[in-house]
Amino acid sequence: MRIRIPVRVSVCAPNHHFFLSLLLVFGLLTFPAQRLWGVNCSVVKHGAPSDAEKALMAGDYAKAEELFRAAVSAHPEDTDALVGLVRTLLLEQKVLDADEAVHAAQGSVDATKATAQTGARAATLLTLKGEVLLREGKPWEVEKTVLDSYKLDSCNPLTRLLFAKFAEVNSRYATARQQIDLAHQFDPEDPQIRAAWIHTLPLPQRTTEMGSFLAAPNGEDPNSLLQMKAELERWKKQDAEPSRVCRLTSAEMSAEIPFIKLLGYAGHTRASGLEMTVNSTQARLQLGAGQGGLTVYRPVAERAGLKRLSEIETAASPGGKPTYTAYADSIKLGNLEFHNCTVNVIDASSPFDDGDGNLDIDVFSDFLLTVDYPMRKLSLAPLPVRPSQASAEKPSLHTDRNADAEIANPQATDRYIAPEMKDYTQIYRAGKSLILPAVLTGEKAKDPASAPIKLFILDLGTPETNVSFGVAFDVSKVHEQNSAYGSGKIKVADEITYNFAHMAQKVNGVVTTDTSMVSKENGMEISGFFGANTFQLLIMHVDYRDGLLKFEYIPNRGYKFE
Repeated sequence: MRIRIPVRVSVCAPNHHFFLSLLLVFGLLTFPAQRLWGVNCSVVKHGAPSDAEKALMAGDYAKAEELFRAAVSAHPEDTDALVGLVRTLLLEQKVLDADEAVHAAQGSVDATKATAQTGARAATLLTLKGEVLLREGKPWEVEKTVLDSYKLDSCNPLTRLLFAKFAEVNSRYATARQQIDLAHQFDPEDPQIRAAWIHTLPLPQRTTEMGSFLAAPNGEDPNSLLQMKAELERWKKQDAEPSRVCRLTSAEMSAEIPFIKLLGYAGHTRASGLEMTVNSTQARLQLGAGQGGLTVYRPVAERAGLKRLSEIETAASPGGKPTYTAYADSIKLGNLEFHNCTVNVIDASSPFDDGDGNLDIDVFSDFLLTVDYPMRKLSLAPLPVRPSQASAEKPSLHTDRNADAEIANPQATDRYIAPEMKDYTQIYRAGKSLILPAVLTGEKAKDPASAPIKLFILDLGTPETNVSFGVAFDVSKVHEQNSAYGSGKIKVADEITYNFAHMAQKVNGVVTTDTSMVSKENGMEISGFFGANTFQLLIMHVDYRDGLLKFEYIPNRGYKFE
């Protein structure tokens, strides 16, 4: 069980003035803790764990769910049991059950009673509601729950953690770091808060804390534990090696690079790619998005004389291939040259005769990136200069797919929308993924105004847009047909119109897919992927740093090659 011990903490307390303005509330939420007036906050002190909490920490979710449900039924006012139940259900991917548990709890207590206990409980209920909304893929609805919860209990650590998650997917990395730090101040023993806090630490401390975290029961599922252990081993090796940043050494900071065609089986074009020189060896890399970084297969790594930095690592995810990291003295791309670059190597030969690896667009996250599909070219330019900067920062290539996320950067910044980018669309970021909200219409859902908003990952490496079966069935007729790849029967939506980023695109024959795994990995319900057949007529401008995206359509813009 958990109790709160009153201590002096620098944080703001609710007052009548900021109830008048959501803007002021957000200002107080994000104001540096040491600059706020001191109040008596309650830092959580954990007592002896219940049997349900022991089961949760041991990863026995079925038993934990059973025990937490019994506790909530016997004691509806037990907030800790409710928190445990909702967390367990979300870990089990039972999102609808978690939603029902929160709604049932909200109906069991009069949240308008003006008592400190009820206020704290109501704040926790709102925060749990926000957690479920985020996992349901509705991040735009999370903001209000955070603000309402904060008004009731400004020191609630779960509210701070939720705000950090919301800020991170909105490219507000400085705010996310700050809120995680506050959540950890209020409850340093909560395993989810502690895991988030560990990822913000400097590398040596991060390695020590993660080792301690993994040495005790923590409630993570087996796949997450496997990934964390692999992460810890990478951190240890990284801490023992000199720092490597793929620095731009040429004077130019802009470039135009033509696409190349990559051929698959039977001579068919399978993808677009870029040609680059790794050390002195030419490499033809497929252009994509999702996995992150620059990856080559072992034969080209050996031809280029890449220096191995790690031992071969078994894939942390099912179906993955063994990999290792290596070091390239130089990488040349168009008129740009970079030195001291970490490269990911797949310890196998390429399955394609034409293609040496993959290059994901997050590699260019220090640039303003333009992907011009009609003219088959990639353009790189400096990002807009922030008001706090004297000049544009010299960009680097983010070639290491295992590199720390933005939240681990001590110089983490919040989204900046330059005046010249006011017509860009704000999108969501989760790890390497660019996530676009879209409204889907079709024969069953013809009115965009009443259609729900769904989230889709932008994936340059996917040839065709796909959609989850449930979403497809809600908007379109669905039929079954033979797979073009000989893998049996597939279900296909007849016709769906995607409304996204001030664009509308009708796609016929949309293949359905299972998005449960990618939804779990991104912490939000993902309804599918945007593939090349959706954006192949568009010019796409991407600002990774600020989570901004813009599409352009120019009629009759010709293809450079076909």
